[in-house]
Amino acid sequence: MTYPPFSSNRALLLLVSLVTIGVATNCGRAAPPEDSDAPPAAPPAELTLSAEQIGHGGVKWTPAALSTVTETVELPGELKVDEDHTARISSPSRGRLLTIRANVGDRVARGQVLAALQSEDANAARADHAKATADLGHHQAALEYARTARQRAERLLALKAVSQQDVERARTDEKAAAAALAQAQAEIERASTALALLEVDPVTGQILLKSALGGVVLSRDAAAGAVVDAGTTILVVTNPDSLWLQVAVPEQIAGTITPGARIRFTVPAFPVETFDAQVHSLGTAVNPNTRSVPVRAVIANPQRRLRPEMLATVRMEAGIPQTGVAVPDDAIQLLDERPVVFIAEPDGRGGARFTRRDIQVAATAEGRRQIVRGVKEGELVVTEGAFAVKAQFGRSRIQIG
Repeated sequence: MTYPPFSSNRALLLLVSLVTIGVATNCGRAAPPEDSDAPPAAPPAELTLSAEQIGHGGVKWTPAALSTVTETVELPGELKVDEDHTARISSPSRGRLLTIRANVGDRVARGQVLAALQSEDANAARADHAKATADLGHHQAALEYARTARQRAERLLALKAVSQQDVERARTDEKAAAAALAQAQAEIERASTALALLEVDPVTGQILLKSALGGVVLSRDAAAGAVVDAGTTILVVTNPDSLWLQVAVPEQIAGTITPGARIRFTVPAFPVETFDAQVHSLGTAVNPNTRSVPVRAVIANPQRRLRPEMLATVRMEAGIPQTGVAVPDDAIQLLDERPVVFIAEPDGRGGARFTRRDIQVAATAEGRRQIVRGVKEGELVVTEGAFAVKAQFGRSRIQIG
């Protein structure tokens, strides 16, 4: 088989065509994608701020100092009336309330009449007392007569006008009269005690209910005209100068609390103030449902700003005191999900270089946190404006990325 001759012009044309196709193919191919798994830019370890930036952010620093801190926990509590300074005015007998002379919030004095009650028991007690009084007078007269008769018999015996037997009989009559008088005196004491227990007015015969202490009327549980049974509480009077704080303490820290210990608490009514209480008693058993121990503390409330039934947030120590560097809560920031503080190195011109320092936090107490790793005593720690420094670190990382 014979092929036609291959000219040099045709060879050159074929070469040009292949080169053209290759260039076109490379031009249409997409660039290789960048590696999407490349690690993000590492956050800077330090940055420098000018005096203007520091002033604008309110940044301040103080030397780290050693302090002793005990871990504290916050527990819910409740303020109650001090039962040792509270009186429940109740009816000593069944009867009808005639008047109530005090309302909730009224200040009352010890012994002040607060209510009047009409009762059959009071009428019976008055009658018994009147009878006992009459019997006492009768027996007093009988004794006087028997004494006079005995004395006359003894004089007549000296004159031999009566027999010895008559004298002995007179003496016996006197002793019997004296015994009867003693019995009458006991009966009148019993009747008087009954009147006193019922607090019966000797003039009107009404039962007068009096306050057992000076204080404020806390509650009123009855109205005039109502018939009440014996033991029914009509009024509650309390001295608000003293209150109880009740709190359920977890059994894990109950062993660290002792009577006489001081505890601190706050109430929503005065959120920026902290109040003190002194532990009075601890429960002797653990509540099986809550695994807690009831604790009662006494609150001195001379200004009467705190009131019963207020809710409280109680802060109690829950560990062994530890010594270390302590900083305010606001000095610690979260950066890259880790707690950090910022160490300042002033430049002498108002500016400063700040270094982030990873830390390990231990105890927390009264707005301060103890640092067990990451900060040394004497280092300048940013205690105010730490959030502004954190924001600058965040901006620096974005610029690096």
